[in-house]
Amino acid sequence: MEVVVGRVSRAHGIRGELTVQVRTDEPERRFAPGSSLSGDDGPLEVAGSRRHSGRLLVRFVGIEDRTAAEALHGQLLRAEVDPAAVPEADDEFYDHQLVGLDVRRGTGERIGVVREVTHLPAQDLLAIDVDGREVLVPFVEALVPDVDLAAGTLTVADVPGLLDPDEAEEAP
Repeated sequence: MEVVVGRVSRAHGIRGELTVQVRTDEPERRFAPGSSLSGDDGPLEVAGSRRHSGRLLVRFVGIEDRTAAEALHGQLLRAEVDPAAVPEADDEFYDHQLVGLDVRRGTGERIGVVREVTHLPAQDLLAIDVDGREVLVPFVEALVPDVDLAAGTLTVADVPGLLDPDEAEEAP
């Protein structure tokens, strides 16, 4: 199973280095020399990576100059992960672990199902099916305080308007 680990931002310098927006809590593992990743146009092998001014710079085998690097701009980078594997930290999850979870309010009331995880530069969003309509909820602890993989549930905070825009208008 593939998981998104980064997104190519832009070329850095003239020797094929790229800045990568990291989407993994294990960048030293996913972007280690010799690691295999999949880009939108096919497989990529990491030749090297380093931190520079707070950003991750990555070189790929066969990408030797700025022109070749610029051709990768905007591509999502994915790594193959064993479906049974789980991240090391308790508050980290792979997309496939979240998709299909029942979504509940703090009261326990079932309100929908997670259909997709969308990765954006600022944060991830959960696409939740609520009675046939898609609701996007930022995947942050303040709005999603509990994920219970064993129970197959995810709890969403009771914030007026979060799941139903009409609720926001009715809130005091």
